[in-house]
Amino acid sequence: MVEWITTDGLTDYQDALTFMEDRANAIARGEADECIWLLEHPPLYTAGTSADRKDLTDPDRFPVYDAKRGGQYTYHGPGQRVVYVMLDLNKRGRDIRAFVQHLEEWVIATLDEFNLRGEIREGRVGVWIERDDKPRTASGAKAEDKIAAIGIRLRKWVSFHGISINVEPDLEHFSGIVPCGITEHGVTSLVDLGLPVTMDDVDVILRRQFDITFGDTPTDRL
Repeated sequence: MVEWITTDGLTDYQDALTFMEDRANAIARGEADECIWLLEHPPLYTAGTSADRKDLTDPDRFPVYDAKRGGQYTYHGPGQRVVYVMLDLNKRGRDIRAFVQHLEEWVIATLDEFNLRGEIREGRVGVWIERDDKPRTASGAKAEDKIAAIGIRLRKWVSFHGISINVEPDLEHFSGIVPCGITEHGVTSLVDLGLPVTMDDVDVILRRQFDITFGDTPTDRL
């Protein structure tokens, strides 16, 4: 069984790390159910295990946390749905690549319900949206903006960290970093793309698509 937790307001990042680590350890010991946690953070930057210091272009703007997850620098803040995924891969097959693909499929299926085509790009982590309304890049490629980030960590084959989807964050806040080390493309959100979407709208679809993608029937704790 998967427990779903939705937290209103803004959750301190260090508190979130402590909760995830404790829950992942309890899941590994067989003492707790798997868990999906939906929340928002105050404005902050996180550094993954591949982060390059030069990509933190404004280090004094917001707090910076060492996340110890995969990936590079990313931003979290109000208006962004953060989805922390504490799932037991001992029971789901010890295949990290397949697990990440399932996370990608989950995000893409969620975006599809808003009539958006999310795509994966080789060598670029996260989910991207092609922008026909923007000029092509300097290389002549079609402009693409990132709408969702993915970064996980495993402990005893239990995952934590997870995904974030830009619903209506302040996109200017991303300017203090080079998101995921990508300079040629930008960042977007559901509202930036003209969709009058609320966080509740996204949550409903995330839960429905999780069941389809991962084949689970979640339990609720709201």
